[in-house]
Amino acid sequence: MPLVLVGTPIGNLGDLAPRAVEALAAADAICCEDTRRTGRLLQHFGVERRPLVVVNDHTEAQAIVGVLERLARGERVVVVTDAGMPGISDPGERLVRAAVEAGHAVEVVPGPSAAVAALVASGLATSRYAFEGFLPRKGSARSARVAEVAAERRTTVLYEAPHRLARTLADLTAACGGDRQVAVARELTKLHEEVWRGTLAGSLEWVAESVRGEVVVVLEGAPVPPPAGEEALEQAVQDRLDAGDTARDAASYVASALGVARRRAYDVAVRLRR
Repeated sequence: MPLVLVGTPIGNLGDLAPRAVEALAAADAICCEDTRRTGRLLQHFGVERRPLVVVNDHTEAQAIVGVLERLARGERVVVVTDAGMPGISDPGERLVRAAVEAGHAVEVVPGPSAAVAALVASGLATSRYAFEGFLPRKGSARSARVAEVAAERRTTVLYEAPHRLARTLADLTAACGGDRQVAVARELTKLHEEVWRGTLAGSLEWVAESVRGEVVVVLEGAPVPPPAGEEALEQAVQDRLDAGDTARDAASYVASALGVARRRAYDVAVRLRR
């Protein structure tokens, strides 16, 4: 029998699909983050309570063996989280990998996603986007990730806790500049749902007030730099060559940094090497 991932409501219980209810009712066991919360969900939809296995950030690795044993016995195991799709900044990723490696089928019952909901409501570009989840909380790992997000040309979707939102917006403003567009969505699908839209600089004023509920930040992609002039291109390539890069490596780095064609940068590198 398969491992079944079931998306659950991110707020409004009316968003639970009929197929999801059927999957929960057919489960031999349900992996969940919080037995009380999942128990209430089952009760609300009239699903007879099934054996509940706690699979959260702290227990997922230890729970894998037991889940695989259930699957090997032919049991149908459903995986849910407190809200949204399992495996997306929530437990489930390691369970899926282990099930696949053990040769078990994996099925998905799609459901609500805070990231996608915030993205399509943001008013920003949706054709290409990057999902970052939660940023590291501190140190060089956080600084490096913020710098990557600032340079990302696709729309970026981030999750954040309300008590860390002000700091994250401040860090993004410092890295991206205050003019970058941003949308901040909170309490999606709930009674007090709100989507704030504006510049990063403006978000610092908005977030000065108390913000409650789970938050999704949708950040406009970095602007595409104008084509570099020949003199600037030659200088950038020469700097990389002087630093010890090969012509190929110098061309790759400069092409990405200046937004020029790699072939153009490579031709300059070869000419300068001569």
